[in-house]
Amino acid sequence: MRAPLAEIGRDQLMALIDHTSAVIYMRGADGRYLLVNREYERLFGLRREDIMGLTDHDLFPRDIADKFRQNDLEALAGGVPVQMEEEAPGEDGTSRWYITAKFPLIDESGHAYAVAGISTDITKRTRAEAALRDSEERFRLLAEHAQDIIFRYRLEPEPGMEYLSRAVESITGRPAEEFYARPDLIMECVLPEDRPLFEQSWQAPRTRTITFRLCRPDGGMVFIEQRASTVTDDAGRVVAVEGIMRDVTERIAAERERSELEQQLRQAERLDSLGQLAGGIAHDFNNILAVISGYADMLAEELGEDHPGYADAAGIKQAANRGSALTRQLLIFSRSEPSRPETLDLNAVAEDLQRMLGRTLGEDIEFTTELAPDLPPIVMDRSKLEQVLMNAVLNSRAAMPDGGRLTIATSLERAGDGAAQVSLAVVDTGCGMTPEVLARAFEPFFTTRGRGSGTGLGLATAYGVVTDAGGTISLESQPGRGTTLRVRLPAGVAVTPGTGTVELPPPARPGRGRRVFVVEDEEAVRDIVCRLLRKAGYEVAAAANPAEALRMCREDGLRFDMLLSDVIMPGMSGTQLAAELRAERPDLPVLFMSGYTSGPAPGGQAMPPDAPLIHKPFDSKTLLNEVHQLLAARIH
Repeated sequence: MRAPLAEIGRDQLMALIDHTSAVIYMRGADGRYLLVNREYERLFGLRREDIMGLTDHDLFPRDIADKFRQNDLEALAGGVPVQMEEEAPGEDGTSRWYITAKFPLIDESGHAYAVAGISTDITKRTRAEAALRDSEERFRLLAEHAQDIIFRYRLEPEPGMEYLSRAVESITGRPAEEFYARPDLIMECVLPEDRPLFEQSWQAPRTRTITFRLCRPDGGMVFIEQRASTVTDDAGRVVAVEGIMRDVTERIAAERERSELEQQLRQAERLDSLGQLAGGIAHDFNNILAVISGYADMLAEELGEDHPGYADAAGIKQAANRGSALTRQLLIFSRSEPSRPETLDLNAVAEDLQRMLGRTLGEDIEFTTELAPDLPPIVMDRSKLEQVLMNAVLNSRAAMPDGGRLTIATSLERAGDGAAQVSLAVVDTGCGMTPEVLARAFEPFFTTRGRGSGTGLGLATAYGVVTDAGGTISLESQPGRGTTLRVRLPAGVAVTPGTGTVELPPPARPGRGRRVFVVEDEEAVRDIVCRLLRKAGYEVAAAANPAEALRMCREDGLRFDMLLSDVIMPGMSGTQLAAELRAERPDLPVLFMSGYTSGPAPGGQAMPPDAPLIHKPFDSKTLLNEVHQLLAARIH
C-alpha cells in the first residue's frame, strides 16, 4: 500500500534537489538558512548541518552578503518571484556568476515566512560575454586609430551609413556625422566617371579591390583603394556592404612618377641608340665628304682662279662643307658631337641657323634676326652653341601652335665687373610660362609637352653647355606674353692653342725630304690623302689597316718621320697602333684623323695628349698645316 504524499513528500523533494546541478537553498525571513542541497555543500565545502541557522554574513564577504540580503528582502516584500544575476566566491577563489530565481514562501495567513532560491551557474557565459565586449572594445579602438577608413553601409531596407572609423575625416575632409546624416553623400563624393565602378563594387557577390577618385570639400582629390564585401540575408539578397577604404594618393603619384621615369629612361635609351646610329653614319659619310673635299681642293688648285671651271670646283667644295654641317647637326640632335671649342662670330652662327631652319619652322612663323654689328668673338664649341640655339628655336615653335614671331637678337653688354659680354636672345610671342613652370624649366626631364613629344633634357643640356663655356643662361616669361631665352658669354677670349681655326700657311714645298706613313682603312680617303701629301713634296707610305702597318714596320723595316692614322679601324684602333709604334719610338710624331669620335677610343687606348686630331672632312690646307706644324715642332 502506497504511503500518502504528505508522508514521503520531503524525502522525494530532497532527493530531487540533491541531484540537480543548480544551487538550491531556503532562508527564513530573518536571513538564516533553513535548507541547502548537496551542490551548495560541494560549492562552499560545508556540510548542511553546519550551514543551518547561519546567515550570508557568516559565510560571505560583507559586500556580497549585503547584496544577497537585499535580493531576499525584495522577493519577500514583493510577494512574487524575482530573477537577477548574482556574484559569489567560487571553490577556486575566483568569482562565479549565477542567474538566480527567488520566490517567497507564504503560510496560510498570507505571510511570507521564507525565501527560496534556485541559482544556475552562468560563469562561462558571463566570461564569454565579457571577452566579447573586450574584443569589441579592442576592435573599436583599433578601428578608431586605424589610418584606413573602416565602414559598414546598410543597403536594405533603408540605405544608411552604420559605421565609419575616425580616419574618414582626415581622408575625405568631412566628419563622420555628415555621412551618417546624408546616406547619399558617399556617392556624391566619388568622381562622376568613377561612380559606375563604385556602385558595381557594392553589389558584387565576391570581395574585390577597386581604385576610385574622391573629391574633398577643399577642391582636392584623393585616390581611394577599396576592398569591400557584401552582406546578404537568408534569402540571398544584398542588404549591406562592409570593408576598408585606403588613401593611396601618394602611392599612385609614386607609380606615375616611376612610369614617367621609365618612359624617360626609354627615351634616353632611344636617344643613345640614335647617337650610336648617328655616329656610324657620320663616320662613313665624313669619309665620303673627305674624298669629295680633297678632290675639289686639288681640282681648284690645278685649274686656278682664272679658269672657267674654278667656280664649279668651288661649288663642289661648298657642297661638301654643307654636307659636313648636316652631319654635325645630326650629331647635335643625338647629343653625340664631341667638344671642339673654337673662335666664333655669334652673328654668323645665328644667320646660318636662320637659313637652315627658316623654311622648316612653317610659313605661319615670322623668323627674323636683330644682330648687333662689330661683336667681339666668343670661344665655344660651335655644335654645342648650335644645339642651344636649335633647342630654343624649337621650343619657341612649340609655344606658337597658331603662328607668331620669332627673333634671334645679339648685343654687347657689360657685366657687373665691367667685363664685356656677348648676349644672345631668342624671343617668341608664344603662350609663355607660369611662374611654377618657369621655376622648373632647367630641371632635367621636366617638360610641358605631351608624352613622347619631348625628353625634358633640352634646357638642362643648354644650361650645362653654357655654364661650361663660362657663360650664363636665363629665361623671362609670362603667360600669354611670350618667352625670352637669354645667353650671355664672355667676349674677347683668346683661342686655346690647338682648338681654334687659325691657319698658318706652310712653305710652298714643306714636305721635301720628309716621309709620312698613312694608315687608313677607307681606300678613297687613303688615296686622296696620299696624293695631297705627295703633291706637297712629302714621301708617302700607306697601309690599309693597323695589322699591315705593323708588318711593314717590323718585317719590312719601314722608316718614316711621322704617323698619320685614322682612329676607328677594324681589328685595332689608330690609338692602339700609335701606342705599339711608340713603344719602340717614344718620340714618334702622330697625327690622327677621324670622321667621328665620342668618348674613349675603341680598344680602351686613350688618345695621346701630344697627338693632334683633325676631323673629316678636312680641306688640303688644314691637313698640310697640321702635318707641317707637327714635323716642324719635332725639328726645333
